[in-house]
Amino acid sequence: MAFHTINGRSVAYRLLGSEVNPLIVLAHPLGMSQAVWDDVIPALLPRYRVLTWDLPGHGASQAVSGSQITPADLAAEALALAELAGAERFHFAGTSIGGVVGQQLIAAHSDRLLSATLTNTGAVIGNPDLWNTRAGRVRQEGLAAMSEEIVPRWFAPAAFEASPALKAGWCVQMGRGDDESYAQLCEMLGRDTFTGKLSGKRTKVQLFGGSEDMATPAATLEALATELDGAPLEVFDGVGHVPAVEAPVLFAQKLLAVLATDLGDVANYGVAYATGLETRKQVLGGEHVERSTANANSLDASFQQMITRLAWGELWSNDDLTRRERSMITTGILAALGREELTLHLKTAKRIGLTEAELRQVLMHVAIYGGVPAANHAFALAKELGWGDNEGQN
Repeated sequence: MAFHTINGRSVAYRLLGSEVNPLIVLAHPLGMSQAVWDDVIPALLPRYRVLTWDLPGHGASQAVSGSQITPADLAAEALALAELAGAERFHFAGTSIGGVVGQQLIAAHSDRLLSATLTNTGAVIGNPDLWNTRAGRVRQEGLAAMSEEIVPRWFAPAAFEASPALKAGWCVQMGRGDDESYAQLCEMLGRDTFTGKLSGKRTKVQLFGGSEDMATPAATLEALATELDGAPLEVFDGVGHVPAVEAPVLFAQKLLAVLATDLGDVANYGVAYATGLETRKQVLGGEHVERSTANANSLDASFQQMITRLAWGELWSNDDLTRRERSMITTGILAALGREELTLHLKTAKRIGLTEAELRQVLMHVAIYGGVPAANHAFALAKELGWGDNEGQN
């Protein structure tokens, strides 16, 4: 876990995975913490860089310092952390109040989003009286006392049967939160809604809900789908308010399907140049791509566009292989053929996170199937670029 100061307040976050992968930002529900994503993250990491954070006064994040917090404040945290990760655009997924953060991003910053997955949330959640009453009680009684009442509403009965310690664990976590931060977030949910603010934003959105969710039932999500111009909605049977905890395998599978790049009808129409360019920048680095583009002239400009559409659009943007796997394949082929671009892809392999052992095996395969001289050259070049160390050598 790391910390970043945003608007004078310390925010706890995690940034996991290779910098060459697309970023997904995950926002947790009210009263919980970024730990809700722990069982989902391993399925995402082969293909995505993952950023999670704790909302104000939750988990390890500092409590609120003012008298009122808004969805724009929470979205600003997501944007600041995405910038810290170096991502111009990113995927977003949020549950409950995390979904409210997503709605704010759609409404005001849709140009920054690759997609938005909103679960167990609504353009309007509950009503002001309900939230103001809860805020008052939290200030008076405290989260630790109220957790026994609130936590059971998060999960379907089957979740408690499968994990008897689930309630006690999340009661402890909720009880550690800051009362005033939680109260202000309750007041925000009663005050700030997104009715009439989400239409026409052209963001790819997927909605998920749970059939056993008492806090945001299917009707709430159906109303949100209407606000989002008919965004697709799927309700998980037997799941409550927090699918990432109750059904992490199912949720991860569904989320990965949403995140996968839609290449369209490749056979008839190819892949958009913009898709390939975004992937090319993520893998090779923006500076390298900008340099290649700037160096192009009337002779090779069409060539640069072609390789961006074909190599980076149709191949590297395809999710059938991870970028790590594509890096190993590409490095092996270039080494076997002795191509000039091997230098670039050995550097890229470091960005992607290939280990020394993985690169060694790739080049040893080159030796057997492509020739020892080719592998010898590749090993020497890799060492010049900083691969390997001399410790333990005679």
